[in-house]
Amino acid sequence: MPKLSNTYFATAIVFLLIGIMIGLHMSMTHSYAPAGAHAHINLLGWVTMALFGTYLALNPRKAEWGLARLQYYVYTAGVAIMTVSLYLLLTGHTQLEPVVAVSSLVTFAGVILFGVIIFRKAD
Repeated sequence: MPKLSNTYFATAIVFLLIGIMIGLHMSMTHSYAPAGAHAHINLLGWVTMALFGTYLALNPRKAEWGLARLQYYVYTAGVAIMTVSLYLLLTGHTQLEPVVAVSSLVTFAGVILFGVIIFRKAD
């Protein structure tokens, strides 16, 4: 399995653990305001990153392409910043709305880069 696939899986499990902790916190405090951040970290962090890792494991030559590593960093940074800032926004820190917007665009750029990787013809 390509190293990048393992990196994706390792990062995905970290996001899953954080997502579970957010869910537990919401349940214990009965405060569900950050539910949107909980959903985003689980879907974009855990599920999507695991799918990216699986795709690259099944297409190891694409994982060797330099764009694949760049895509990992762009997407991971976008998701990490977006989910933290979204959590804070949903819990009352309204000044972070621009950070959520910009990091969402960074995340989207990471998805576009992954699309390029998928549609790129393997050597």
